[in-house]
Amino acid sequence: MTGKGAHPHQGTLTLEDAVRLSGPTAFNLMLKPAGSLCNLDCHYCYYLDKAEIYGGVEPRMSLEMLETVVRAYIEANDVPEVTFNWHGGEPLVVGIDFYRKALELEQRYAEGKIIRNTIQTNGTLLDREWARLFRENDFLVGISLDGPADIHNKYRRDKGGAPTFDRVLRGLNLLRDEGVAFNTMTTVNKASEGRGLEVYQFLKSVGSQYMQFMPVVEHIKYPLGKNGKPSKGLRPYIVDPAEEGAQIASWSVGDLAFGNFLCDIFDYWVRNDVGRYFVNQFDAALANWCGVQPGICVHAKTCGGNSVIEHNGDVYPCDHFVYSKYRLGNIVSESLRDLMESPRQARFGIDKRNTLPSKCFRCPWLFACNGECPKHRFNVTDRGETGLNALCAGYTKFFSHVAPYMDFMKKLLEERQAPSGVIPWARLRSASASRS
Repeated sequence: MTGKGAHPHQGTLTLEDAVRLSGPTAFNLMLKPAGSLCNLDCHYCYYLDKAEIYGGVEPRMSLEMLETVVRAYIEANDVPEVTFNWHGGEPLVVGIDFYRKALELEQRYAEGKIIRNTIQTNGTLLDREWARLFRENDFLVGISLDGPADIHNKYRRDKGGAPTFDRVLRGLNLLRDEGVAFNTMTTVNKASEGRGLEVYQFLKSVGSQYMQFMPVVEHIKYPLGKNGKPSKGLRPYIVDPAEEGAQIASWSVGDLAFGNFLCDIFDYWVRNDVGRYFVNQFDAALANWCGVQPGICVHAKTCGGNSVIEHNGDVYPCDHFVYSKYRLGNIVSESLRDLMESPRQARFGIDKRNTLPSKCFRCPWLFACNGECPKHRFNVTDRGETGLNALCAGYTKFFSHVAPYMDFMKKLLEERQAPSGVIPWARLRSASASRS
C-alpha cells in the first residue's frame, strides 16, 4: 500500500512472472534444524527473537522431521540438482551426528538428483571432526566474520558477553587447513562505517576469496521493566518495522555510509582483483547489467525463491519474514510443493516489484537495484509514498559510481572476453582522474 491508496501496480502479473510460475518447480530452502537456538548473542541478530513464536523453548529438529524434510524437499524440486542450505541460529548446535544422518537421508531419497550442501556457521564450535565431515562431503561453509577484531567483537559476542573473534578465526583456520571450501558473510553495521577497504583487505588476509556483505538495518523495541515502561537495561527485541513503537537500532548502518563502504571496496577491487576475488554485491550488479538473474535475492525483481523451513516443519517465504502472519503452513499436514506453489507464496514474491513506490520506477538504477530487500522498505518518499528502501541513497551512490566499469565489463562479456580485462582500463581511468 502507498500513502495515497492502493499501489498502482498491485496485483500486476507480467509475462516473466507467468513463465516462472508455470515452469518446473524449483526453489531453495533454508533449513533451520535448531531454529533460533545459538551459542552467541549478537546484538543485531534478527533470528534470536523467533524463539518467542515457539514459546521460548530451545528448538531442535527431530530425526523424524529431518527425514520428512529431506524427502519433501527433494521430491518438490523438478530440477536435477538440489542444494540443502543449513542455517540458524547456529546449525552446529544439533551435533555432528545429525548431519551424518542428513547425508544418509539425502542419498536415500536422491532418486538420481545431484545433492549439494551448504552451511552457515558462526565458526566458534568448529573442530577438526566437523572440518573433515565438511571436506569429505563437499560442503560449502559460510563463516560469519565482520572484519578485524574491534569491528567483529563490537556486536558479535557470546551469551556471557565475551568477544568471539579469536574463536571464529580458529574455526576458519581449521577449515582452511583441512581444505574445506568456505566463504565469508560480513554484516555492514555502524562499526564498519568508513572502513570498507580495511574490512576487505582483512578478509583477503584470512583466506576469503568469496565475500558476502549484508547491510544491517534493524528496528527494535525494549521490553518492559518492573515499572511497566521500556527498559534500556534489557536486551531489545528486533521487530517488524511496522510494529507500533519500533525504532531504528543504534547499530544500523547509515544509508550513505553503506554506499561509501561498497564504493571504497569496489575502487580497489576493479583495479586489482576482478576474477580473483568475488563480492556478492559486485557480482549481482554485473548480472543485472547483463540482464541475467543475479545470484542474490535482494537484487532480483521478485522474491520467493529462498524460503525457510523451521525445526518443526513450519514454512515461511523468507528468512527475514519469519513472523506468524507470514507463515505458509507446515509440511506435516501440507505438501511442501503445494505451499511453494500457493497463491500466498506467489503474491509474496511478486509484491516485491509491485509495491515499489513510483520513485523507484523513475530511477535509472531500478534494473540493478530492484528495490533491494523488502525488509528495508520502510522509508517514505517526498510524495508521501511508503515503501522506499532505507538504503536508497547508498545504493544510488554505489550504482552511479560503478556504472562506467559495469558498462565496460558487460562489453567484454559480449565480446566473449573475461571481465578481468577491466583492470588495466580502470587503472588508466584512475590515473587520468588523479592527473586532472
